[in-house]
Amino acid sequence: MKNSNAPNASRLLAMLLAVAWLAACSSSVVRENPSSSRSAQRLVSQPKYGVTARVQRGDTLYGLAFRNGIDVRDLAAWNGIASPYTIYPGQSIRLYPAGGRTASGSTRPATTVATGRPRAVTAKVPTATTRPLPMPPAASPPNSGFSWRWPAEGVVIGGFTAGDATKQGVDIGGTSGQPVRAAGDGVVVYSGGGLVGYGELVIIKHSESWLSAYGHNRKRLVNEGQNVKAGQQVAEMGRSGAARDMLHFEIRYNGKPVDPLLYLPRR
Repeated sequence: MKNSNAPNASRLLAMLLAVAWLAACSSSVVRENPSSSRSAQRLVSQPKYGVTARVQRGDTLYGLAFRNGIDVRDLAAWNGIASPYTIYPGQSIRLYPAGGRTASGSTRPATTVATGRPRAVTAKVPTATTRPLPMPPAASPPNSGFSWRWPAEGVVIGGFTAGDATKQGVDIGGTSGQPVRAAGDGVVVYSGGGLVGYGELVIIKHSESWLSAYGHNRKRLVNEGQNVKAGQQVAEMGRSGAARDMLHFEIRYNGKPVDPLLYLPRR
């Protein structure tokens, strides 16, 4: 006579093993926090250790950040300034994190102390089999997530050059009084003439990471804190701080200038 309990016991044992295996698998799954993933993708600005800026009348934190190529969020974090980033004339603003620590928590790179003894250097002798390493592929420009439009009519008379402090945007030639328009929806975070080399300048914040700047204007038509729409006139073209009537236009991503021609539509 067969034992009818044997198949049931085997089936029960198999079920218990399956449950234990599923529990072990589920405990090893790691769910990524989307918000933390997005924040980890943003690179912290390059600090200028030991350098401070003294706030002058008319300065804003956005203006100081723009002038020094630093993301305003990092500059605010390094100085313990909360939104809406109010600063005062005479205030000292560090262009680096306190204690040599960046906003991401990493420490300042260690400096090398000279010992007075020359360091031996071993020269690498090339061999017949030595081949030059291939150049890494150029990084794709970051996606802004919205469409840009030309801020003014006219011919581009000056282009962008990475690393050149005098060519951080494009120059568009035109005539005095010609309309200068917002390249996208946003809020005006700077409207003034306090940044040397830009003349009468307007800066528009389009998102937490994207800014656009409009320099050398004859007249500014918007105030700080004002919301603007793409195509809305924000200034009149001029030559303040320039040798001729033109618009100097910049796009900045996390405080760093990028080539506007990579984002403006072809025309």
